[in-house]
Amino acid sequence: MQFNEYKEMVSKIKLYDYASLLNIGRKWGKIENFTASKMKIAVIGSASIQLITSVLRALLTKYDIYAEIYEGEYNGIMMDVFDDKSKLYEFEPEYIVMLPDYRDIESYCPSMLSDFQEIQTSVNDAYEQYAKIFERIHKILPQTQIIVSNFVTPFFEPLGNLATNYLFSKRSFYRYMNLSFTKNHPKYVFVLDVEELAEFIGKKDFISESAYFFNKSSFNLEYIGFYCDLIARQFEAFSGGARKCLVLDLDNTLWGGVVGDLGYDGILLDPNDPEGEAFLAFQRYILELKKRGIIISVCSKNDEENAKEPFEKNENMILKLSDISSFVANWDDKATNIRRISNELNIGIDSMVFFDDNPTEREIVRTYLPEVKVIEVPEDPALYTRALDREASFEWTQLTKEDIGRVETYANNNMRNMLMSSCVDYDDYLINLQMIVESKFPADAEIERFVQLTNKSNQFNLRTQRYSEAEIIGMKGNNLYELLAIKLEDRFSKYGIIGCVVMKFVDNYCFIENWVMSCRVLKKGVENYTIERIVEIAKKHGCSKVVGEFIPTKKNSMVRELYTTLGFELENDKAGLENDKASSKRYILTQEKMINYKQTYHFKEVRK
Repeated sequence: MQFNEYKEMVSKIKLYDYASLLNIGRKWGKIENFTASKMKIAVIGSASIQLITSVLRALLTKYDIYAEIYEGEYNGIMMDVFDDKSKLYEFEPEYIVMLPDYRDIESYCPSMLSDFQEIQTSVNDAYEQYAKIFERIHKILPQTQIIVSNFVTPFFEPLGNLATNYLFSKRSFYRYMNLSFTKNHPKYVFVLDVEELAEFIGKKDFISESAYFFNKSSFNLEYIGFYCDLIARQFEAFSGGARKCLVLDLDNTLWGGVVGDLGYDGILLDPNDPEGEAFLAFQRYILELKKRGIIISVCSKNDEENAKEPFEKNENMILKLSDISSFVANWDDKATNIRRISNELNIGIDSMVFFDDNPTEREIVRTYLPEVKVIEVPEDPALYTRALDREASFEWTQLTKEDIGRVETYANNNMRNMLMSSCVDYDDYLINLQMIVESKFPADAEIERFVQLTNKSNQFNLRTQRYSEAEIIGMKGNNLYELLAIKLEDRFSKYGIIGCVVMKFVDNYCFIENWVMSCRVLKKGVENYTIERIVEIAKKHGCSKVVGEFIPTKKNSMVRELYTTLGFELENDKAGLENDKASSKRYILTQEKMINYKQTYHFKEVRK
């Protein structure tokens, strides 16, 4: 069975169809050939995890991930972690998924009428057990990322309603423990919110005493699809599949009615009307998405003037034109217009999420732009927020200040376009942008952004190597590596870190192991400045040449000839490089060219 054939079979199964998911999980071993990203993942847990690993493998194929999974023993976390010669460490996973159970820490629950200090000690002692586990794994596998689930708080409570009134109650203790995970986890640990999933499904259904007593499952296996997809979606983000742009229809999506017929003051946005209130609640949610760094765009079949009037003139509108980074309103088909938005924002089609109340428009986009995630929109606008939220389309691995500021830089593109129209040529435009570039070795506080950009960038990405935070932290303390971060600002915006380079020093040469840049700064000369800094650093390390490699993907064709344009020579011999893909190309900058290497760019420079 081919990988894509298996993936298509999995994609057709609904998450609630647990029987089909268990069945397809058993067929995973029949995959003969695959072209997807391969990951080595270990799953260890307190309860039974055999069926979890089976379904997880299957669901990961939906996100183009072929997972080789190490499956720990029942209640085997301590055995795997504290045995230096365990099979877990022999496996050398890139990621470890750790699934503890609330029963693991029952003995730490404070006694009745414990005071605050005693409760705090109980929580600290319980968390310390996990801190030791994290530290042990990190010591032996310093480049492995840990994903740990928080605790599903049991709904049974001997104190009844008194539980919420006392910190010493079991319910308060488990909630306190989850907060400790959120507050104290190290950077190489990511906390998975299984508690929220259980709350959404309903704990009376999610928790199954029978399942635990019969097969030591920590939850009702009817929900194994939802449980494993929660994990799988996070691996999509780790593998660079994070989405960042929401594309919205207008009529009967952001407001009730058709603006072309009713006018800006006739559409339904009345806060005193139940349906109008539903549309306003949806707009508030979208505004919250924008605040966390999601790009908001509009794709509407409308006359542009009519489409913009509600944003400008309707006093009940919560969203404003300034919140929209790309506004496309015309009578073209929506697949064409989504491509237009993608080009205007310079982002990949696969980073976009489409929300439209019209099922015909949704089907057109699904058919002609399968890379776009299309939300199935309910008929009742009161459920719009739930529909978008529960799809969890914007799962990321970190949240940084660059994410928060991203929307501003896109919004300011209008001012940049006005500046460009007033300049005599493109060089004159770049000069008038008054750009300031800063090159630096990333500080500890910037590692999060460094990892995020490395994993999210797909277009300007020479080798498409993904790294966990643990791996980058390990490189930072390794003399064989040098990390370079590039920050940029212009007269309109501060972009923050927009370029990341990983350099590895092999024998007498510098190998550019990874080089990525944000799509927001393409065609501004940042690549010319960056390669100049790479060469400079290589000289300081005594390197006689700089070696680059291009590994083609479906998304990075724009940098196919980058090294050639920067003065590198194509070399067929790839000996010494870790990659063995026949399609990759190796490029060399010789020592002779390194001596007086200089590129053209229009920046003021700051170094740290």
